[in-house]
Amino acid sequence: MNHAVDSELKMPTAVLHAGGAVAAFHLAYHWDALALMIGFYLFAVASLMRLGSVRKAFYFGLAVGFGVYAPPLEFFWTVFGPTAVVLWVVLGFWHGIFVALARQCRVRFGWSWAVLALPFLWTGLEYFRSEVYHLRFSWLSAGFAFSDSELYSPFRWLGVYGIGFLLMTLASGILLARRRKMALACALSIVAACVLIFAPAEDPAKRPDAKSLRVAGVQLEFPMPSELKEALNDLVVREPDADLILLSEYTFAGPLPDWVKDWCRDNQRHMIIGAHDNVENGDYYNTAFVIDPKGEIVFKQAKSVPIQFFKDGLAAPTQKVWDSPWGKMGIGICYDLSYRDVMDQFVAQGAEALIAPTMDVEDWGREQHHLHARVAPMRSMEYGLPIVRLASSGVSQLTTPTGEVMAEAPFPGQRKILAGDLTLAGGGQVPIDRILAPLAFGVTALLAAFLVFEPGLIWMRNRVRAVARSSTQRFGGLWSGPLLNCWSVGCVSRCGQDSYPSSYALTQRTLQRDSNRAVGLQLRPASVWAEAVAAWVTQRFRPRVCDPSGGAGRWLPCRH
Repeated sequence: MNHAVDSELKMPTAVLHAGGAVAAFHLAYHWDALALMIGFYLFAVASLMRLGSVRKAFYFGLAVGFGVYAPPLEFFWTVFGPTAVVLWVVLGFWHGIFVALARQCRVRFGWSWAVLALPFLWTGLEYFRSEVYHLRFSWLSAGFAFSDSELYSPFRWLGVYGIGFLLMTLASGILLARRRKMALACALSIVAACVLIFAPAEDPAKRPDAKSLRVAGVQLEFPMPSELKEALNDLVVREPDADLILLSEYTFAGPLPDWVKDWCRDNQRHMIIGAHDNVENGDYYNTAFVIDPKGEIVFKQAKSVPIQFFKDGLAAPTQKVWDSPWGKMGIGICYDLSYRDVMDQFVAQGAEALIAPTMDVEDWGREQHHLHARVAPMRSMEYGLPIVRLASSGVSQLTTPTGEVMAEAPFPGQRKILAGDLTLAGGGQVPIDRILAPLAFGVTALLAAFLVFEPGLIWMRNRVRAVARSSTQRFGGLWSGPLLNCWSVGCVSRCGQDSYPSSYALTQRTLQRDSNRAVGLQLRPASVWAEAVAAWVTQRFRPRVCDPSGGAGRWLPCRH
């Protein structure tokens, strides 16, 4: 059943909404103080559901998505060339799907129910495009706008996808204000959202016997062995108390050389360093190796999410924590830190700190480096864990469990040093969107399936009814009780011969056992399935009778 709506969105107004959404998004991402503008962005995108056709809704959403993603991801052109345009369109596609689904929900279920579904549609699609499908890409999610903002603290228990859910709920409350009967519900939702936004933050609980260690790392991009030795020797001179030395992902674009183990033994240091872990078929795992002061590899963790379209090794089959002398540490390599489904595994295993060796090529530009630098503070706030992220060319970071950046090495910054005290403050916790986001995705999938397949089901229902009416007219009221009884039992009793084929005989015996079933086969408009059965029986078992005077095997239409 379709529901009328208050008004359709006119084209000039739709253009203003689309432009406002793009502008609000970029303001939120470029100025930390304006992070809440991301809420206006969500409101403007959701308002496009009032467009007059699903085609317009999709293309306007696609245009907004392109305008949102293309400028900050301009480094795609540096990395992929003209193919970058396709990737920008793919990312914008999910905005188009969101607006199209929201518009169809409005038409099918009415304004109020459609608006209430908006938080689930938004969060479900954002989770799917960020975590689930092959081209998953979590950067530039609505929640990441708060990674450098103090406004995020109250959202900590919600998580990055929960932030989007909450803000879209707030936008839904404003949209519901268009209906007077929903004014009270709108006011209550806005009050609840404001309480959550401005609630006082609580610092993560700290273990009384928490251990600390001094960490130090140096930014090097594809260094030569001689350059690496010189940088390491300089590092221990400048940071003589460092317990753990960090180097980036792909410090070696090949196997780990033995001289690195010798260096750790000679200098009595633990080290985490990136190199290849080769396998038999010529492929490799992009791996972070942990070397102890004895010069032995005591732990290694492969990258769980290799970058698409790059030769980035095989995906790690498992994620395990390193049981270090100071406590449990999870090691997520570069891109892994961007994915909650990966990092949640370390938190579930009791990780007390997270380490992220990272390769960000200097040629990718400043925008890419600063976008990637948004991830570590957000993960620290979500989990309540400190994170050390050592990048090849910047931005390297040491964050506290509250997301504050204690130490940083800039971009560009070859040979720049990151150093600081890492305090392990007990295990972290997974935010609520670990459950909320998959639930929203499930709701979105069900709604999408219903909206896509309902027209086909309606067409099938109408077709079945048409066939049934045609068959009834053709056979002169076959489905009235007397003639159905004639077809089922009358021919045999009058003709005196049971010469039906086996399928006819089976149908006859079945109907004779229970005469009520014969009545049940009459056409009932209230049951689509009954109509389908009736049409099929009409076509498959046309009533016929043997001709006693014509010999066996001769069949004539039933005359009774």
